[in-house]
Amino acid sequence: MLNRPLTLGHSPDPDDAFMFYALAKDLIPTQGLKFEHILQDIQTLNERARRSELDISAISIHAYPYVADQYALLPNGASMGDGYGPMLVGKRPFTKEEIAKAKIAVPGLMTSAFLALQLWLGRPASELDIIVVPFDRIFDRVMGDEAAVGLIIHEGQLTFQKLGLQLSADLGAWWKSENDGLPLPLGGNVIHKRDDREARKQISKILGASIQYSLDHRKEAVQHALQFARDMESSLADRFIGMYVNEWTVDYGPRGREAITRFLTRGYEAGLLPSRPLLEFAA
Repeated sequence: MLNRPLTLGHSPDPDDAFMFYALAKDLIPTQGLKFEHILQDIQTLNERARRSELDISAISIHAYPYVADQYALLPNGASMGDGYGPMLVGKRPFTKEEIAKAKIAVPGLMTSAFLALQLWLGRPASELDIIVVPFDRIFDRVMGDEAAVGLIIHEGQLTFQKLGLQLSADLGAWWKSENDGLPLPLGGNVIHKRDDREARKQISKILGASIQYSLDHRKEAVQHALQFARDMESSLADRFIGMYVNEWTVDYGPRGREAITRFLTRGYEAGLLPSRPLLEFAA
């Protein structure tokens, strides 16, 4: 048995809160293991994973090639955009050609949303006019005319119309149409390789049990997650959670693994990633 608390990094968002409800509230057996929940935005978690700081962490799938030497992917905890995903919005609709020349507010250079944007435009970051801001400040930049277009993630995909913003492109819908119906892999959980394979397998089972518990006790888990639902009423939060905590989250499965491999391979072949992806799963 591991004799230290395990650091578990995840976003302060309703979908992650929903996933780890049972673990946070001690509602499932953990075989004596203790978890220290660390809530930070995904870009910060990506950076911390690159520094090898946390035992378990949510990361952007885009970030995995940069941490694969230290971390293995867990088979559960995925956020997949199955026909939906990061969106490009502005005060008016923009064409792809206009977006390629516009100032774009993005939520982080290591986010999967940003890799998808580069693939969609067929251009690397060096050829784009971007500003990097926290994901929950992108609307402010667009409304204040500091950026013409915002690349929105999380609940912004359901709330942008309230501000009078208009959709230019849904990158999840684009990806699915261009890639044999595969979902767009956005986030996943990783576990550090400092612990042996049996320990990683044990931890994976516990995290999987937490996700399943929330799906089996949806009403209570959604109620818990509401404290992290920025400007969302219960029904909207429930809808958002359903988008990103579902059968893909319980286990990637063959199609999910194929989606990750294809996404990262396309990034590598486009010169946007440092190495061809070699996926290693914890269990």
